[in-house]
Amino acid sequence: MKQSRFARILTPTVIISALGYFVDMFDITLFGVVRVGSMQALGITSVEEMIQVGVKLYNWQMGGMLLGGIFWGVLGDKKGRHTVLYASILMYSLANIFNAFVTEVWQYEALRFLAGVGLAGELGAAVTLVAESLNKEDRGLATTLIATLGMTGSLCAALVGKYFAWNHAYLIGGILGLLLLVARFKSFDSEMFKKLKHSNVKRGNLKLLFAPKRAVLYMSAVLVGVPIYFITAILMTLAPEVTSELSLKTPVTAADALIYGSIGLAVGDLASGLLSQWMRSRKKAIGFFLATALTLMIIYMNAHGASDTFIYLLCFLLGTCAGYWAVLVTTAAEQFGTDIRSTVATTVPNFVRGSGMIIATSFLIIKPHFSIVQSVLLIGGVVFGLAFLALFLMKETFGRDLDFLEDGEKETETTSDLEPELAN
Repeated sequence: MKQSRFARILTPTVIISALGYFVDMFDITLFGVVRVGSMQALGITSVEEMIQVGVKLYNWQMGGMLLGGIFWGVLGDKKGRHTVLYASILMYSLANIFNAFVTEVWQYEALRFLAGVGLAGELGAAVTLVAESLNKEDRGLATTLIATLGMTGSLCAALVGKYFAWNHAYLIGGILGLLLLVARFKSFDSEMFKKLKHSNVKRGNLKLLFAPKRAVLYMSAVLVGVPIYFITAILMTLAPEVTSELSLKTPVTAADALIYGSIGLAVGDLASGLLSQWMRSRKKAIGFFLATALTLMIIYMNAHGASDTFIYLLCFLLGTCAGYWAVLVTTAAEQFGTDIRSTVATTVPNFVRGSGMIIATSFLIIKPHFSIVQSVLLIGGVVFGLAFLALFLMKETFGRDLDFLEDGEKETETTSDLEPELAN
């Protein structure tokens, strides 16, 4: 009896991966929500000091994710996707639990770094595992489901951070991670990877990414995702500071901005995945969401005298437009062979996340020379300009067969015209 598409997609691997990304996004978002309360508990009260220390803590977490992305990505190709998932979950869960008991800023920094390293492994390994386990017609919808549920983790983090004490919120995040670790024992590596593991092919070889055409594809995948973290790091997490020059009728809070933005991210992940399936194109769907996000960013930064309700509406809409995350990570995974797919799928999203560190630092550097509004518009213009250029350079991968290798193949294998495959 032929299985329905719904039954084919809702496998234990997909369900557990979706729950894993839920916990991952919960923990990534949580710092932004409890940032102010946790720093006040450590004796930091002035707005200027909060910005400085808050950006430093954010940078430590993002720096950990950058290094973790490389480490877990290579490990995933060499030892298996599940090795990464077990170790990374344990690492960020314990870091969050210990984070609830910090009394000094340096302790907070160290644990945000360790949590960042751990959090870096979840999404890439999960998407790689799902992409290799499902057929090409179903994998796009499966990764959309994973990302949509994952983004509800951001919403839950915003709610938990708003209604629970900051240290209790970190404990909840750590406990959720440990529960996920138990659930992970129910899933296994894909047959595609198992077959490769018993061959003589060298896996996780970073040198393969330095070939010119592959390097362009790789950097393009990263740059296309940077606007997502510009929106979440600047327009949502720093919403109180960013809107301070807009003479709002009622000040906004970071927690509420992240709540509405997270709802938008969940809606956007579902919408972008469905749109890419309907268009039969990853690139067109991403392009539509990028263009709409740019328009909304300009409206946001010109909302002088607006109500807090209007800003929260914009946060929701911007979150929706930034919800092409699943399509982006799926596209990155589809561009490269099985021998380096985990490396790519894990490092690309974490380099995108790490770009938040560059964006936040750039904001601090140029803020003394420009107004806050001008600083945000300048950074946003550069970020979106590079994203559109990178999207133009990327190849369409919708419906591509993923059972191929990079090592020993012609470089043009990953950059060839894929239109014949789209017709199948």
